[in-house]
Amino acid sequence: MRILISNDDGIFSPGLIALAEVAAQFGEVVIFAPDFEQSAVGHAITITRPLQYHRVKMMKGFEAYRVNGTPADCVAMGLYHLGGADLVLTGINLGSNLGSDIWHSGTVAAAKQGVILGVQSIAFSQIINGAEPDYEKQQPYIAEVIQTLITGDQPRLVNVNLPKNPTGLHWTHQSVRHYNGKVVEGQDPNGRKHFWFSATPLTNPDEGSDRWAMDHDLVSLTPLRLSITDETWLQRLSQPAGEPVL
Repeated sequence: MRILISNDDGIFSPGLIALAEVAAQFGEVVIFAPDFEQSAVGHAITITRPLQYHRVKMMKGFEAYRVNGTPADCVAMGLYHLGGADLVLTGINLGSNLGSDIWHSGTVAAAKQGVILGVQSIAFSQIINGAEPDYEKQQPYIAEVIQTLITGDQPRLVNVNLPKNPTGLHWTHQSVRHYNGKVVEGQDPNGRKHFWFSATPLTNPDEGSDRWAMDHDLVSLTPLRLSITDETWLQRLSQPAGEPVL
């Protein structure tokens, strides 16, 4: 099995190496990752300039390339370089990608790019909470996830979140919660204004959601799809006037 690995935290992220170590149990691993951090860039792709990729020397001797582009660019370049792959893995992201996070996550977008280009893909993220990342407890569960998802008829795109102390796996749905989004104004040491965007969840996670799984120390596996069409509303709008929607 040929496995392409990417991320949005950059080519020298410790999570990238940790994921590659687990993936090597399942086949040949090749890494294509951004040459600098690209967190929260979503599914941006580069169309206004040419892309380049260069071989880099990595720990553990993995074949690896840095790309001067986005996470989605990296997956496209990697699949082009390899002439295809059997599996795309992204992460391990330094921080969770839960609920609404998937809209702007570069880690999830890189996996999505793999599916767009015809390859089954899995995105991995881990709760960090400011601590130094450690993957010893998570790696056996990552291996279990990969083994599960490459066996039989499984979803093509799965978003996986890893708690600090995992105790098992759980299939989940995306938590859709209301957020208190606000712009926080500050000042740099030179007296110039700067701004941060801050968002705080306003509701508790519903049972069976990805956030609920984190609260219960369960590895969250959320199957995703490329279509974001609101089919319920589409059906409602197509009904003749006065006819009830079933």
